[in-house]
Amino acid sequence: MRVSKRRVKLAPRVELPTCRLLTRTVLSRCAGFPYTEVKTDLNRQSALLIEPMKLQAQLFLFGLLAAAGNLLGGWLLTALPLTNRRSVRALVALGAGFMLAAVMLDVVPEVLALWPGRAVLAMTWLLAGYLLIQLVEHTIAPHFHFGEETHHEEMLQHGVALTAVSALGIHAFLDGVAIASGLLVNFQLGLVLFLAVLLHKVPEGFTVASIMVSAGREKRGAFIATLAIAIATLSGILLVSLLRPAVAITLPLSAGVTLYVAATDLMPEVNRDGGWRNSIMFFAGVVLFGGLHYLFH
Repeated sequence: MRVSKRRVKLAPRVELPTCRLLTRTVLSRCAGFPYTEVKTDLNRQSALLIEPMKLQAQLFLFGLLAAAGNLLGGWLLTALPLTNRRSVRALVALGAGFMLAAVMLDVVPEVLALWPGRAVLAMTWLLAGYLLIQLVEHTIAPHFHFGEETHHEEMLQHGVALTAVSALGIHAFLDGVAIASGLLVNFQLGLVLFLAVLLHKVPEGFTVASIMVSAGREKRGAFIATLAIAIATLSGILLVSLLRPAVAITLPLSAGVTLYVAATDLMPEVNRDGGWRNSIMFFAGVVLFGGLHYLFH
């Protein structure tokens, strides 16, 4: 039987020289694009996905820590002896110095950078933030001050304690606005504003709990009020993170709030008792900010 030796002509082998590594180059060389360009583009797209996730994580972390400061302050009022509570004023002094320096040397320059050629308008928003806290703390809530509440008779009057706590709730909400506004501009500014807020969060929680105790409420009532203040801080962060284009307004507004807290809320508490210790702590706060400012710049 004769076997045919006719050769089977194979189709010419088509080389796809640029498609051997499918996972890396199928989108680049098969399409005629250099691999390095596509890799760069993929890295850029990955960065666009990762950066918002990092920002959200930072906002969430800073918000939780600031809220924890409120809760810590409320716990300190009920857990510490009266003599040890007075040491909270040292923290108030430290926070006042840090906040005042942060507003003047970091926040205001960033505000002016967001409003090139419109400094007067930018400062108008800053003034609005300052006046807003004056309205909330000393007009809507006529009896308000940081630190331990000692006017028990006034706190027992109907609605006075609730009004004071509500004013602190608005204040705490604007603290959250400040933190988020700073982070949306850049991480360094966000960190500085977070530290500035954190340093007065413990006295803030201490104040809320003190108001409730002076009004005749038990520890449970003081804890609930402090928790509400903590949630208000998180709410401020959430709102600004959802309204990012508004940062040009929320940053100067929060700068005015921070300036008010440092100069009008905290400084009277620092100077009320006098003494060199609180004064030294105030200047230590300024020096602490100066050290951070030097590291970042």
